[in-house]
Amino acid sequence: MLSGQPIIILKENVERTRGQEAQRSNSAAAKAIAAAVRTTLGPRGMDKMLVSSTGDIVITNDGATILSEMSVQHPGAKMVIEVAETQDDEVGDGTTTACILVGALMEQGELMLAKMVHPTVIANGYTMGMNRALEIVEENAIRVDPGDRETLIKIADTSMTGKSIEQVKDKLNGIVVDAVMTVAEDRNGEKIVDRDDIMVKKQKGETIDDASLIKGIVIDKTRASESMPKRVREARIALVAQPLEIVKTQVKAKIKINTADQLNAFGAQEREALKQLADTVAATGANVLLCQKGISDPVQYYLAKAGVLAIQDVKEEDMKYAARALSGKVVNKVSELTADDLGYAALVEEADDAELVTFSGCENPKAITILLRGSTDYLIDELERAVVDGTSVVADAIEDGTFVVGGGAVETELSLRLREYAATVGGRAQLAIDAFATVFESIPLTLAENSGFNPLDKLVELRAAHSRGEKNAGLNVYSGEVVDMLEAGVIEPARVKRQAIQSAAETAILLIRVDDMMVTQSRSPMGMPGGA
Repeated sequence: MLSGQPIIILKENVERTRGQEAQRSNSAAAKAIAAAVRTTLGPRGMDKMLVSSTGDIVITNDGATILSEMSVQHPGAKMVIEVAETQDDEVGDGTTTACILVGALMEQGELMLAKMVHPTVIANGYTMGMNRALEIVEENAIRVDPGDRETLIKIADTSMTGKSIEQVKDKLNGIVVDAVMTVAEDRNGEKIVDRDDIMVKKQKGETIDDASLIKGIVIDKTRASESMPKRVREARIALVAQPLEIVKTQVKAKIKINTADQLNAFGAQEREALKQLADTVAATGANVLLCQKGISDPVQYYLAKAGVLAIQDVKEEDMKYAARALSGKVVNKVSELTADDLGYAALVEEADDAELVTFSGCENPKAITILLRGSTDYLIDELERAVVDGTSVVADAIEDGTFVVGGGAVETELSLRLREYAATVGGRAQLAIDAFATVFESIPLTLAENSGFNPLDKLVELRAAHSRGEKNAGLNVYSGEVVDMLEAGVIEPARVKRQAIQSAAETAILLIRVDDMMVTQSRSPMGMPGGA
């Protein structure tokens, strides 16, 4: 107030929330997002049905998919969703775990704020707790050899268990592991997996049991002409970016034809030029052609006559992928094509019941394809999500060479060890570290709750087992018993756990320190906020 007059700093359409109200608002938003995905955690988690404004339906228990489909406005909620997106982008799994941890951290932070613990003290304690937790994860990590197929299958199995496609996961596990092991490369003594080298193709109309790994590529096109061969063995494949047709000139020009002989000569020359394109391809020894652009009818005729299977209008992405899979080279012009540029596949075959051409049996392919089939779009989409998660966790394990046990075992061990660490820290930061330890118990509690068991009873059993030194003790969600998760084969990459802890803690630290929110409201065409 200045001389009795209010000083207006913010515009009328800015909504401001301060102090404890802002902190409670962010905490409530984080807890709401965590609650939305909490029931999907674990092998016995429930599914969510998401219906868009256009009527599209998604049924899944994949945390990343659920959160990506949610429309949220609260800035705190958006930050939690960004945690899930980061988790999915970086490691491909653990999105639900990360969100539950953020929600639990905000809940514990709210309790400490109510006890007048300063946000900076909480943030400092959380940082100390996060650093110690990451150290504990490393101490409990177990080494895995990149060639240990049996262990990698267990990692893929843990990721895919609990999804709607569980009845075929035994087959998918092997497909996923073989796919990742095929494209893994040694670079400077380290294993590197480029996830883009694994293409997932979907085909509707078959059963999900028909999923297959193709050491090559699948093009969702058909032959350019029915007169071309449908199947080619020992295929030599040309990849051309140039259109195989007469291209219009870039400048305006006119050709004046006065006689029939001139017309015939002009037509003959055009046919000869088109025939030359087909002959150039065939002369290299190619019996299969992938063309990024169109192929004119005369060229199709000449190619078919030469016994060449040609596919036109292939997407640029598929062309680049084919070059890696077939060990070939994409050339810009037909005139530049040589025998050395050709790729190889043992068999090229057009499917009888779908618009697909399969290139299989490639020699040392740098990229491969997983072909998925299903009776409905919903099933195929869920199948794809399971395969993507599986390939991601197997790639993580191969690159890092470490894994940890699941079933809430790591979280229980973290909770126990962090409490021991908190007792060695003086001041109020000890309260925040102790709260950080409590947060990890939300994972085994949720697993037990989603499996139909008493959460507190199972948490007490887990604590007792870990106090006896059984650091691999976790919850068997089917029997309710506390068992050795390593022997049970419930394992996951250490990278997934590290990323979830780090992302959740850093986001909670940011939100805890916010004590003032200024949100600009949108205005309607009439000038009223929110279109009122």
